[in-house]
Amino acid sequence: MKPIHMMLVGLTALCLGNATVAATQDIAGVKVEDSATVGSTRLQLNGAGIRYKGPFKVYVADLYTSKKVTSLDELLAAPGPKRLTMTMLRELEAGPFGKLLTRGMEDNNPKHEMSQLIPGLLRMSDIFTANKVLVTGDTILLDWIPGTGLVITAKGKVQGEPFKEPEFYRALMSIWLGPVPADFKLKDALLGTK
Repeated sequence: MKPIHMMLVGLTALCLGNATVAATQDIAGVKVEDSATVGSTRLQLNGAGIRYKGPFKVYVADLYTSKKVTSLDELLAAPGPKRLTMTMLRELEAGPFGKLLTRGMEDNNPKHEMSQLIPGLLRMSDIFTANKVLVTGDTILLDWIPGTGLVITAKGKVQGEPFKEPEFYRALMSIWLGPVPADFKLKDALLGTK
């Protein structure tokens, strides 16, 4: 093999190796992939970041979509499935965590709409009652699948029947992407607008 050809092969291998490395990000020790598959649809990473509560890192969240979105409305309008993943960075009691999610929905949705969300909130409460403690490394997946609804997976297990109401999914996603998000820096990171 000629030296120039060997050099080109080496550069190609180096470039391919770097492309593979760039496909996974490390955020606070959590591996965030550049894509995820929901059903048979491959989604791209829209954005990822850390949820802080005061000085404490609570979880890493990553958002996967079929096309780039920069707002809650764009997320809801995007075709196909969507996924939000939360990977815990510390141990949390599930009950108080569930209450924080409910409060996030209340902060981002009109009171008259909250009454329509009560059946979904009660089901969410059941999920957090069943999963009493979330420990470092535990993952929660929130998958919106058109025609099926919101499928919640916690600790590797699907949690009950899908939430079929698009209004509930919108309200839930408003916790992170609404006008009063739980963490503004995380909102910017998920939407890639920071």
